[in-house]
This record gives sequence, C-alpha cells and structure tokens, in this order.
Amino acid sequence: MKKFDVIIVGAGHGGAQAAIALRQNKFAGTIAMIGDEAEPPYERPPLSKEYLQGDKHFERLLIRPENFWAERDIAMLLGEHVTSVDPAAHAVTTETGATYGYGKLIWATGGAPRRILCDGHHLTGVHTVRTRADADRMTAELPNVQRAVVIGGGYIGLEAAAVLTKFGKKVVLLEALDRVLARVAGEPLSRFFEKEHRAHGVDVRLDARVDCILGETHVTGVRMADGEEIPCEMVIVGIGIIPAVAPLTAAGATGDNGVDVDAQCQTSLPDIYAIGDCARHPNGFADGASIRLESVQNANDQATVVAKNIAGIEASYNAVPWFWSNQYDIKLQTVGLSTGFDDAVVRGDPADRSFSVIYLKDGHVIALDCVNATRDYVQGRKLVLERAGIAPERLADSTTPLKEMLA
Repeated sequence: MKKFDVIIVGAGHGGAQAAIALRQNKFAGTIAMIGDEAEPPYERPPLSKEYLQGDKHFERLLIRPENFWAERDIAMLLGEHVTSVDPAAHAVTTETGATYGYGKLIWATGGAPRRILCDGHHLTGVHTVRTRADADRMTAELPNVQRAVVIGGGYIGLEAAAVLTKFGKKVVLLEALDRVLARVAGEPLSRFFEKEHRAHGVDVRLDARVDCILGETHVTGVRMADGEEIPCEMVIVGIGIIPAVAPLTAAGATGDNGVDVDAQCQTSLPDIYAIGDCARHPNGFADGASIRLESVQNANDQATVVAKNIAGIEASYNAVPWFWSNQYDIKLQTVGLSTGFDDAVVRGDPADRSFSVIYLKDGHVIALDCVNATRDYVQGRKLVLERAGIAPERLADSTTPLKEMLA
C-alpha cells in the first residue's frame, strides 16, 4: 500500500487549492490528489457559459498548467474513484481495488448533479452540466438541436438557457416554483431575470410541473403534469446537486445534506477534513447556522484554512461569501447571504439593466445582488462585513456611493 502524508480526494477547485496552499505554506510532506476525471484540475463555472458557447478552449480552463503539479511534487492519481474510507487504518480504496494510506485526508469531492427521477430521465439527449464531458456531449449534439427544454430556474439553468439562445435554439425553461432563483434571491432579482430571458426569446414557465420525458432512445419532448407535450431534441436538468460524501458517512462521519465540519473544516473522523460543496459548516454570515455553500470562493477559502492547519498554522474559516453569474450581457455579482432577510431595497432602476438589491435583516445589511453594478458590489462588501445599520431610504439613493454611508 502506497502511503502519502496528505491525500486529497477530489480534483476540482477545492482540491487543487488545498494542494497549492499546502506548498505555499511550506508543507514538505508527500501529497497525492485523487480525481474521478482523467483531466487535471480545471474551472467548473465556465462549463455552462464560456466553454459551452465556445468562447474558451479547455486549456484556458486549467487551474494550473499540467506540469505545475509535478514541479511541486504533487502526485496526480486521475481517473480514480474513491469508494471507501477506513479511518482506523488511515486508508482509502478506489473502485479499481487500489488502496492508499494517508496521514491527513482532505475530502473535496463536491457533488453529483441531482437527477430528475421521472420516466425518460435515462434517454440520450438529457443532460446535466457538471463536468467537461457533460459539456462536450451537449456540444456534439447541438448541431441537431432546434428546440431545447431546460428544467430548473437556478443559475445553471438560466446560464444554459442564455447560451442555447445565443446559438439560435428555441428554449423553454421550466421552473417548479413561482419564480426563478427563488431559493437564493429576492423577488426583484427574480423578476428582472425572467423579463430578460423572455426578451431574448426564452419561454419561461413558472409553477411548471414535469410528468415525464418523452422518447424511445433519444429525447423527443417533455410532457407536463397538465398533459401538454413540449417537443424538443435536448433537455438540460439543473435542479441542484447531491453532496458526494457516501464513503465518509459510511465510515462514520456525521452529517446530513453533506458532511459536518468545524471551523477548521475537520470532520468528526480523526485526521479527515472536508471542504467545498460537500462540507456543511457553521457560517457567521448565516448567523452561525450550519450550511453548505456551492461556490468557488467557499471551496478555495476552506482549502486554504485546511492547508494552514495541516502546515501547523492556526486558521479558522470566516470568509465573506461571494458568487457571480454571467447571462447575455448581464454580470451579476453577489456578496453575503440573503437567507432570512426581512427587507429588500432596490437601488437603481432595473429598467436601466444596472441596479442592486440590498438585503437587510433586523435593519442590518446582510447581502447584495448587483446587476451590472460593480461599484456597489465592491463597496457593499464592507457593509456586509460590518452588518451596517443603514436606513432603507438611504440605501436606495443611488446618487450616494455606498462607501459614504459608513461614515
């Protein structure tokens, strides 16, 4: 059994950053990264945007050049899937039967796309967007696609709809709730994006219930709960992810909807850390509640915390969350967590396609969604960090820079 001082399971943003940060913090021990895919670590967010629409070649998605890992003596065990963890023996086993020993284990597996479970979900032409292979399959089919159905009105679904529309496809977007982005944003932002997508030709349908996906081998349409059939040659499902933590929970790690970690990102199992989309952590920007965050920022910052602790440098996770989304010519930037807000202030005019939604809880700023409003995003970060108590009418005054409101 080959042994490493640190094994990182997962070769996405979090896994890559953990390896990078270990070396940056002068960790001299042996490091191995085990990844499901054959490719070295690459950026995931562009898969549903620049990569799918052909604006970025894969080489530009690489987090580091391929030779970077060997130069820093980081063993890359790619195309390997870890199926079990033995905390007592400090070892992991892959589906090929290979076993590797570890001193410390960093679990950075993210999650698998949540599948739609209705009849027809297995047909070719039904896609999720999580890996390069997913995007490549879609790209290969696009020349034969005139009509597409997107199931899910979250960011993945909206971004995919924007790209397909750019390609001239007729797109129907189905959202089961009464507005898009309902789980992550306030109504003003939801209505803005619904209007934008409709203006670009997307048929956005709310309170939309899918009965089944039609076709024999390849998708030919989607049947709705009311019996309507929507013809299409492609279906994209964007309804969230399931945290990839089964081997950890089978080994005894605590957690529900992910694996539980503390402020140092340690799990309940000795010498095992978890980071990124799969880690359920106490977050100060959610009033200390334990949450999962699906963002590059979270994965990278947690990775750095773990690397420092392994290298003997005390560190805790307390980074301000931030996110982004690009759709058409719209750049959305979010800082903070709007969960639990009790007031939302619109700053600027959505009709101008440049505005912000500022979220408050008990009179204090907790988050901002900024649409083509980078200045608000940059200056609003400090308002979130300080949980600034500012009157809504002042926040709504777009003639006064946000930074002046802290004086």
